[in-house]
Amino acid sequence: MDISQFDTETFKQFVQDHLHEVPAQLLLKYAGKTKFDLKFAVQQIHARQKAKNKIPSWAVNPNLLFPASISMEQASSEDTAIFKAELVKGKSMIDLTGGLGIDTYYLAQNFEKAIYCERQEELAKIAQHNFKQLSPDKFTVIQGDSLDFLSKSQEFFDLIYVDPARRGGQNQKLYKLADCEPDVVVHWDLLKSKAESILIKASPMLDIKQALIEIPEIQQVWVISVRNEVKEVLLKWQQEPKIEYQKIIAVDLHPDRKREFSFTFEAEEKAESVLGAAGNYLIEPTSSILKAGAFKIFGQHFGLKKLHPNSHLFTCDALPAEQIPGRIFKILQEIQNPKKELKQLVPSGKINVITRNYILSPDEFKKKYKLKDGGTQFLIGTKSGEKYVLYLVELAR
Repeated sequence: MDISQFDTETFKQFVQDHLHEVPAQLLLKYAGKTKFDLKFAVQQIHARQKAKNKIPSWAVNPNLLFPASISMEQASSEDTAIFKAELVKGKSMIDLTGGLGIDTYYLAQNFEKAIYCERQEELAKIAQHNFKQLSPDKFTVIQGDSLDFLSKSQEFFDLIYVDPARRGGQNQKLYKLADCEPDVVVHWDLLKSKAESILIKASPMLDIKQALIEIPEIQQVWVISVRNEVKEVLLKWQQEPKIEYQKIIAVDLHPDRKREFSFTFEAEEKAESVLGAAGNYLIEPTSSILKAGAFKIFGQHFGLKKLHPNSHLFTCDALPAEQIPGRIFKILQEIQNPKKELKQLVPSGKINVITRNYILSPDEFKKKYKLKDGGTQFLIGTKSGEKYVLYLVELAR
C-alpha cells in the first residue's frame, strides 16, 4: 500500500465532508467518481465514526489514517492508554504488538524514544504515517516479527510492552496467556533479559490467579474499568525495586474521577465477611473490584456487612466518611409480592434491574414482569441469608 496517495487535501476533504453519512451508501453513490481509492476513504469514515468515543483526539485529527475494523476493535481506548502511560517512564521502550499504535503513542509520552513493532505491513505503514504527523522524531517503526527483532537487538529497554493477540485461527476468543500470540509465558526469559520492566495487556476475561501461576514473577496487576465496564487487565514485572508481594489494583476510570482499591490475594484469603440483613444502603463495588476478586476484604476495609457470601452486595445503616468505590443505593422498600407490588410501584413499566446471586437474570426478570430499562430507580434482586429478596432502591450518590 502506498500511503502517500491518501495524504492529499482532496482525499482528506472527502473524508471530512462525509463523516456523518452512512458508509455503505457512500460506496454506491460515489463509485467510479473519485480519483482516489473510494473503498479506503469510506474505511476512514467508518473508522472515525467508531473512534469518536473510543479515541476522540485521534478521531478529530484529519491528518491521521485508520486501519480496517478488526484492528479498531482490538485497539485500546484513549482513556486506558492515558492511564497506562502514568505507570511507566524511562529513556527507551518497545511495543512488541503495535497494532493501531494508540498504546505506543501514549506510553511513549514518558520516554525519550519508542520502537513500534507490527507484523502486518498495512498496519505498520499506517502507524508510520500517523507517528510522523504526531511526533516525527520519537518513533521507529519495525515491520516484521517483534520477538525476532528483540532477540537480535543489542539494546536494553526500560520498558517492553506487549498486548498479545487474543484470537485463534478460527477467530475464537482466547483468554489464557499461553494461548495468545506472542506467547509471553514461553518467551518470558527473553523478555526479562531485554528490559527493566515488562507491561502485559490481557483480556478482561483473564483468570488472574491462573495468570499468576503461569508467570509467578508478576508483581502488580491492574484491573481497569471505564465507566464501570471492565476493559482490560494489566500485568507488570520490574527488575528494581523488588516487590515482595503481588499487589492487585482495581481502577475505575470516569471523566470526572478515578477510583481505586488495592489489596493482595493473601489479605483476601485471610479476610472474613460479616454477614447481615440489609440496612439503609446497598453497595455494589465497581466492576473492576468484582473482577479483581476483592469479595471479602472490600467489606472489611469499609466496615460493611455482606448480604450473602456469594451475592457480593454490601450493606450499612450509615455511610462511612471515606468514599466507597462503587454504586451506593438507598433502599426505599423491600418488595414481598413482585407481581402485585410492581404494578403500583412502577406504573410506567420502566425501571433498571440488577440481579446478583438471584433466581432470575435481569433479562429474565424484565420479561417475566413486562418491564423495560429506564427511569431513575432500580430493582435489586439478590440473596440475603437463606432467602431471595427484592429491593426497590435509588442511587444515593
